[in-house]
Amino acid sequence: MRNAFADEVVKLAQSARDLVLLSGDIGNRLFDAYKNAYAGRFYNCGVAEANMIGVSAGLSLCGLRPVVYTIAPFITTRCIEQIRVDICYHNLPVILVGVGAGFSYASLNATHHSCEETAMLRMLPNMHVVCPGDAVEVRHAIQAAYRLARPTYIRLGKKGEPAVHSTAAISFSIGRAIVIRPGRDVCILSTGVMLPTAMEAADLLSGHGISAEVVSFHTIKPLDEPFLREAFGRFKVVTTVEEHSRSGGLGGGIAEWLSDQPPQSARLCRVGTDDRFLYEAGGQGHARACFGLTPMGIAEKTLATLGRTCP
Repeated sequence: MRNAFADEVVKLAQSARDLVLLSGDIGNRLFDAYKNAYAGRFYNCGVAEANMIGVSAGLSLCGLRPVVYTIAPFITTRCIEQIRVDICYHNLPVILVGVGAGFSYASLNATHHSCEETAMLRMLPNMHVVCPGDAVEVRHAIQAAYRLARPTYIRLGKKGEPAVHSTAAISFSIGRAIVIRPGRDVCILSTGVMLPTAMEAADLLSGHGISAEVVSFHTIKPLDEPFLREAFGRFKVVTTVEEHSRSGGLGGGIAEWLSDQPPQSARLCRVGTDDRFLYEAGGQGHARACFGLTPMGIAEKTLATLGRTCP
């Protein structure tokens, strides 16, 4: 994902002459191509992330279009006041890009885990929250965020994420979900890097005679409400899948939306992290397993919501 972002921002900068890239002292080699082409439009702001947000706001007020990049918890949790007051209050067209969200940096332990930040950001007026499902969606998300010209957070994994889309020519709009695999019985709404895992969970459900629709629900704010109304009226269970807390993220946002709707035929099943820190050490796969963020975990919870169990 991060390589796709770095490549796409170079392409965008060719036509977007007002684009400037800010980095919190990471990605130096990653952005070599950008710096070689646009040396005067790159700012390494150092390990001073809150200041970097202020700098991006100032550049935006001067008519430039900042894209701000660093590790997810450092660009969000550490800077929430600056994002709220400097960017969102003024409704500035700043794109924040958090790399290594969720448990992508799991082996570096709690300081680098990021399972709360989308909940924080979706509470901020004017902010848009986008979590691409693979590298193809990353490229489209950067372009769409630039066209939107509003405060936008783009949540990335790290590297090596499997491709889900077989072609780069997809229809991508902020606030509009993408159906990856049609189904009849249950609907799996996946956001961010969990999309390949959601596809595997759908395969497991198929083995139990359950037809699962898989959807890339890449935008957490604003929610695709027309799609939600259709899904909760058509399926027996709608399962949300995220490498983020169940509280306040995609599952939490849909639960809030659902509470304001008339009674629906589908039940909501939320798969995400518990409301606790992970104190164990290990890689991303281990961290996911601790919270049931596996194909089997998703399938079992969906079946349980249907009133069925795995044999």
